[in-house]
Amino acid sequence: MKIRLQKFLSEAGVASRRAAELLILQERVAVNGEPVRQLGVKVDPARDRVTVDGQPARPRPKLYVALHKPRGCICTRRDEAGRPTVFEFLPDAWRNLYPVGRLDFNTEGLLLLTNDGEFALRVTHPRYGVRKRYQATVNGRVTRELLERLERGIRHQGESLKAERVRLLHQGPSRAVVELELAEGRKREVRRLFESQGFTVRRLVRTHIGPVALGALQPGRWRQLTPAEIKSLLSQP
Repeated sequence: MKIRLQKFLSEAGVASRRAAELLILQERVAVNGEPVRQLGVKVDPARDRVTVDGQPARPRPKLYVALHKPRGCICTRRDEAGRPTVFEFLPDAWRNLYPVGRLDFNTEGLLLLTNDGEFALRVTHPRYGVRKRYQATVNGRVTRELLERLERGIRHQGESLKAERVRLLHQGPSRAVVELELAEGRKREVRRLFESQGFTVRRLVRTHIGPVALGALQPGRWRQLTPAEIKSLLSQP
């Protein structure tokens, strides 16, 4: 299957798509020995030979990784405040990966990373309907009325927040564990849902992204997704 030349260069790690367009317009890119002088050219990654300044550009293998993000780290490559990042748990050779969505500093659980832009779009864009499941430990007593309110949806800071499905897993004397399934996953949506109802979230763990489960993966550990998991996520309607 042919793709645009600038997309090929981006996926090969040569430059971003916009920077790749500049390389093409500067006539620094050749396909099968012929210099490219305009945008719009498409190449077959499996058959065409692409060079930049005479050096071969080859597509990098696609990687799909599930990481158990621990609490107390962020989902970026570096942090000006010196906080730990999720990339400290990955091999150095995987520095070209990027997180598929985010988990905030104090949230733990399943985080996907990839170098496949189409895969990332399929998982994160609301139109594909990939649901995320969380377990929230909250202070207080959770009632059926509260669960029903979270499923109906609430307004908070000008946004509509809603859980597609809510289930009480455990109710103790002073704390409860609630499972929530979200369709969109707005910023801090689970925490905001509970805060809007006067509850404090003590612990928040993402356990599922579509068919991919956190399972027994320990904090700071990772695994590569199975072909079946990748196919399932890419085939979302």
